[in-house]
Amino acid sequence: MDSGLNAETFGKLLLTLDPDQDRAGEKYEDLRRTLIRFFEWRGAPFPEDQTDETFNRVARKLAGPIEIRNIGGYCYEVARLVCLEALKGKDNKRSGFDAANLNSPVLDPRDEAEEKEARLSCLDRCLNELPPANRELVMEYYSDETSGHVNRRKALAERLGLQREALANRVQRLRDKLQQCVMRCTRRKSAI
Repeated sequence: MDSGLNAETFGKLLLTLDPDQDRAGEKYEDLRRTLIRFFEWRGAPFPEDQTDETFNRVARKLAGPIEIRNIGGYCYEVARLVCLEALKGKDNKRSGFDAANLNSPVLDPRDEAEEKEARLSCLDRCLNELPPANRELVMEYYSDETSGHVNRRKALAERLGLQREALANRVQRLRDKLQQCVMRCTRRKSAI
């Protein structure tokens, strides 16, 4: 299958991000980092590869007659699908790999459950460290990942008097802080 990302489609992707070439490059790098964190946070096996696949799929769409008005939101939706596919395939690949490679250490499901429980415990602790207004904003923003989330987030932005992009940026900054807090917390717990 054609990867979809060549000089022409990459140029179109950058142009969609911003007409100014320098700003487009910066936005691309920001979006790339955000997508990598998106995949890491959800436990995707190869976040950089899934990010590349996301950009490839978006590039293929841009090569056609489609016009994408909110490239960041579109990339996020494509990334959600790529992540679901990666997580489905992760279980199949792991079981096949473990069966074929009997000398490799196999993670005990109890260890995985304990690790997940530690991350969730750290997330709860980190959420409680946020000011109440920020905690409520993050919880409301991510309360539901169904198809209705777009309208709810739009209503939330209107209620707060923000543009949707400004709301998404604010929540992303809070999420980045949470991620750093959770990573510090889990490192401390694993060192004990």
